[in-house]
Amino acid sequence: MEPLKLVASGDMAGAGGTPGMVRAQAFSGDGIWTGTVRVAPGTASGWHHHGDYETYAYIVEGLARFEFGPGGDDCVEGGAGDFVHIPAHTVHRETNPGTTESAVVLFRVGAGAPVFNVDGPDR
Repeated sequence: MEPLKLVASGDMAGAGGTPGMVRAQAFSGDGIWTGTVRVAPGTASGWHHHGDYETYAYIVEGLARFEFGPGGDDCVEGGAGDFVHIPAHTVHRETNPGTTESAVVLFRVGAGAPVFNVDGPDR
């Protein structure tokens, strides 16, 4: 039997820089990546996608808007307690339309590099 592992919030590793957001990694392994992302109020991240990873996000605090689609014209927006699914290879960015920092817990299932920064979605 393997022991349980704890990664304290202060011990999480910085992960994959995308401008406008702060990511931290809790665990990564064969086919999975877990961590957090924080976005300051009134901030938009850079455009990116997660390669072959399906991403499942749980919004813990604040508001989180995810922009995607042709030219970035589509969006979903959620608040604390909501979940968001981001399909593999979907170019998107996170924005925080609120007045407080947003905090999101991320679970990714897939393979390869977990983040690819890009110029933006195609029209």
